[in-house]
Amino acid sequence: MNKVFKVLSVLALVLVWSQNARAEEPRQIGTYGDWSAYVFMEGTNKVCYMASQPKKAEGNYTSRDPIFALVTHRPAESTYNVFSYITGYTYKPGGDATVTIDGDRRVLFTQDDTAWAPDADTDEIISLKIRSGSSMVVEGTSSRGTQTKDTFGLKGSGAAHDAINKECGLM
Repeated sequence: MNKVFKVLSVLALVLVWSQNARAEEPRQIGTYGDWSAYVFMEGTNKVCYMASQPKKAEGNYTSRDPIFALVTHRPAESTYNVFSYITGYTYKPGGDATVTIDGDRRVLFTQDDTAWAPDADTDEIISLKIRSGSSMVVEGTSSRGTQTKDTFGLKGSGAAHDAINKECGLM
């Protein structure tokens, strides 16, 4: 678990949008089943996020960096329920990824090693489905043409989402 916390600490720094903002180390709010909730300060602004790693990562690859699915709130920027996916490799340029939650499939856009929903409405749908779903699968293609399929459990995702909502003053 300590390794995961260290990776999530690094991930929090990667999530910093402004190069000039100073981010502190994330503080874990709690672990809820398959998901953990965190908060950190980006300058004077609070950022709350929940994260999970796949239960199963499939693909014909020799090595891969850590994989994370996240839902992030940035109240100071009025952004909530932003879904992002750190895939552990560089995506194929111009390629898409998909997220399927209990049979509902959504297309994500990719850049470097990250995939995002194309708009705030899709972020909201994905976040709600994560809260209430039982299984999530993310599929993508690496820059080397390797196809991957990562399967996540969603147990505890509702409680983790409630925790980040409370921490960021949304409840």
